[in-house]
Amino acid sequence: MPKGYLALVLHTHLPFVRHPEYEEFLEEDWLFEAIIETYIPLIHVFEGLERDEIPYGITLSLSPTLMAMLDDPLLQFRFQRWLERSIELSYKEMERTRLEPQAHKVVQMYQMKLERAREIFVNRCRNNLINAFRRLQEAGNVEFITCGATHGYLPFMANNPSAVRAQIQVAVQSHQNHLGRKPRGIWLPECAYYPGVEQFLEEAGIRYFFTDTHGVLHAEPRPKYGVYAPVVCPNGVAAFGRDAESSKQVWSSKEGYPGDENYRDFYRDIGFDLDYDYIRPYIASTGQRKMTGFKYHRITGDTDHKEYYDPDKAMEKAAEHAGNFMFNRERQIEHLHGVMGREPIVVAPYDTELYGHWWFEGPDWLNFFIRKTAYDQDVFEMTTPSRYLAKLPEQQVAAPSGSSWGHQGYHDFWLGESNDWIYPHLHQGAERMVELARKHRNASGLTERALNQAARELLLAQASDWAFIMASKTMVEYAVKRTRDHLQRFNRLYDDINNHTVRPDWLAQVESKDNLFPDIDFRVYA
Repeated sequence: MPKGYLALVLHTHLPFVRHPEYEEFLEEDWLFEAIIETYIPLIHVFEGLERDEIPYGITLSLSPTLMAMLDDPLLQFRFQRWLERSIELSYKEMERTRLEPQAHKVVQMYQMKLERAREIFVNRCRNNLINAFRRLQEAGNVEFITCGATHGYLPFMANNPSAVRAQIQVAVQSHQNHLGRKPRGIWLPECAYYPGVEQFLEEAGIRYFFTDTHGVLHAEPRPKYGVYAPVVCPNGVAAFGRDAESSKQVWSSKEGYPGDENYRDFYRDIGFDLDYDYIRPYIASTGQRKMTGFKYHRITGDTDHKEYYDPDKAMEKAAEHAGNFMFNRERQIEHLHGVMGREPIVVAPYDTELYGHWWFEGPDWLNFFIRKTAYDQDVFEMTTPSRYLAKLPEQQVAAPSGSSWGHQGYHDFWLGESNDWIYPHLHQGAERMVELARKHRNASGLTERALNQAARELLLAQASDWAFIMASKTMVEYAVKRTRDHLQRFNRLYDDINNHTVRPDWLAQVESKDNLFPDIDFRVYA
C-alpha cells in the first residue's frame, strides 16, 4: 500500500476568441499556439502511457469556452491552415540553416513535431481534439473536470445567485455534451471560492473543487491535516487545497525547473529576429511581427546573450528534474505519513499551458515523471480526487474561507483601478437577464432565440479573462472592446425583446459570431 498520494491537476482554459468577420485575427493565435505547443504534445504523452500500459492518474480541467473553440469547424479550418503554414516555414528554415549545424538540429526537431501534430490532429482526431480527450477518458487514467461556463469570477456574482448557477449549470451541460459524461469535479475559475458556492456545485452534481492553500488552511474549524487531506463542506462537497511546495517547484520561472539555463528560451523568436521580407508570409496579415514558434536559443542566463538550444541536453535536464521532483515527493509524503498517521494527498495544480507553451520541455518532463513514478518508487501513487475520495470517504467537515490563487490570494487582481468599471454593468446585466428569464419563461420562436443569445452575451461579458488582461496590462484594448461589445449586444437584445423589435437578420449575425453553447436554455436564469 502506498504511504500517500499525489494529485497533479492541470487547468486547461482559454477565453472564447473567434472572429469570423475577419479572414485572420491575431488573438486566435492564442488557441493555435496552445494546440501545437501544449494540447497535442500532452495527448501524445498520454497516448504513449496508455500504449505502454503505464499506471497513473491525472486530473485535467477543460473549460467550456476552450471546448467550444476546439469543436468549432471555422477554428479547426484556421488551425489547419496555420499548421500548414508553419510546416512550410520549417522546410524553408531547413534550407536556410543547412550550414549552421546547431540551428539546423533545432529546425529538424520542430519539423518532426509539426509533422507529428498534423498526423494527430488531421488523421487521428479528424480535426477535433475532443475526440482524443474522449478516448483518454475511456481509458480511465485521465479524469476530466469542468470549470465555469466562461470562466466568470464567481465571488463577484455572489449578489445574484442565478448568475452563479448559470455559470455552473451551463458548464456541466457543455461538459456532458462534449465528453458524454457529467463532471465529478470543477476548477473554480481563478481558483476563486466564496462561502456558499458549494450549494450550486451540489445542485449540479459536483463532488469536489479546489482552493488555494489558505482557502483550506483558514477553514472553520481549522483542518486537522492542513492541505494534505480534503475538507468536506457541510453539504458534502469536498474541497482540496493546493500544496505550495510542489506547485512552486514546477511553475516558478526563477526558483523552479522552467528557469534552467538548458531549457528553450520563450521570448527569442525568428518572427522578430529574421529579415522582414523573408518572414513576412508567416507573421500577422497586418504586417506586424509576431511569434512564429521557431525559437533557436536556450535560456542561457540572466543576460541578453543567448546560446543555441540543444534538444538532447534539454531532455537530459528534463529527466533529471523529473527524478528530483519524484524524490522530493517521496520524502515529503513519507514525512507527512509519519506525522499524520494516515495517507496524505499532495495536490499540485498548474495552468496546463505551462507545459509546452511557456515551458517547452514540460510535456517531456511530465512523461519522464509519470514513468519514473510507476517503476522507480513505491512510496506514493498518482491519483485523482475522485479515486482518493472513494478510498478514503471519511474526511473532516469544515467550511473553507474565501480565497483565490491570484495576487495576494484574494480578489484584488480582478477588482482594481484598471477594471472595476466593468462590474456595475455586469451586475445590471445579470439582473436584467433574470428579469427576462422570468418574464418570458414561455417564449418560443424568434423571442426564445433572442433570449438564448442574450444569455450567451452575458456569459461572455462575465469572463474573468478580460479583467485579468486589463490588470496585467497586456492586450488591454482588446479586453475592453470584448467586454463592451458583449454588453452592448446584450443590452440591445434586452431592449428588443421587451419592445418586440428583434430583427431576425441582426440576430442571425450575432448568433453566427458568438456561437458557443448551442444547447443553452435561457431559463437557467429563471
